[in-house]
Amino acid sequence: MKLPYAFAKRFVAGESLDQAVPKVAALNEAGIKVTLDLLGENVKDRTTADETLSHYIELLQGISEQGIDSTISIKLTMLGLDIDRDYCRDNLFKLLDVARKHDQFVRIDMEGTDYTEVTIGLFKEAFKVYGKHVGIVIQAYLHRTKKDVEELASLGADVRLCKGAYKEPERLALQKMSDIRAAYKEYAAVLLDNTIYPRIATHDDELIEWVKTYTTEKGIGKSRFEFQMLYGLRLETCKELAAQGYNVRIYVPYGTMWVPYFTRRLKERKENIWFVLTTMFQK
Repeated sequence: MKLPYAFAKRFVAGESLDQAVPKVAALNEAGIKVTLDLLGENVKDRTTADETLSHYIELLQGISEQGIDSTISIKLTMLGLDIDRDYCRDNLFKLLDVARKHDQFVRIDMEGTDYTEVTIGLFKEAFKVYGKHVGIVIQAYLHRTKKDVEELASLGADVRLCKGAYKEPERLALQKMSDIRAAYKEYAAVLLDNTIYPRIATHDDELIEWVKTYTTEKGIGKSRFEFQMLYGLRLETCKELAAQGYNVRIYVPYGTMWVPYFTRRLKERKENIWFVLTTMFQK
């Protein structure tokens, strides 16, 4: 696995938290906030799910101990969603108890469409109890997102809006990039107009410029939202946005289970393959 990881390390900050922390600290020094993401998905047994919960709790505690500016992102299938919904809910609430104790924040990541409904349902349950300590991800390309984003905005939820990273059929998701961009702009406007602090997750220059123009025209201050990007992509753009006074956050994945994540990053955009090939040998 050494050669594949030489490619993946452009998108993955290390195979352990100790390896990731110096990279997080460097981003913080550049004025960029971070969300740490322990890689993995689709846990099928309770022993592994319990171990993952312990890792997530240790991650929250490690962030406090290291003094880095970071939140965390989790996948519910890592906490046992494929095993039992109530078991997963209990694990999620145990984690959020720790997050609230440390005044931390947990982002519930969105997985494939088989999990969309149950993920939103569990988020709503958690949001009623933990409020500002929990948020969710919504994918713009799904047909159902128009209804979901309006409902979540009405609740005052903390929403991270992305295009969508999973390959979904036409009956469930938009396929053309022009249509996805149009939907993204529509939903971003809903969040910017109706929520306290939306998270705009995109590397797309057209969408970045649209958000800048929209917020300027609407009188929405730069402190009222943040741009988010993924580790290994557009770092100079992140620094430029931060220098312009925008809030910027980078998702920093780490861990040994990096293959599915890395594969999706390559499938999202053909340009990513060329990016990895041209940069893997640069320092």
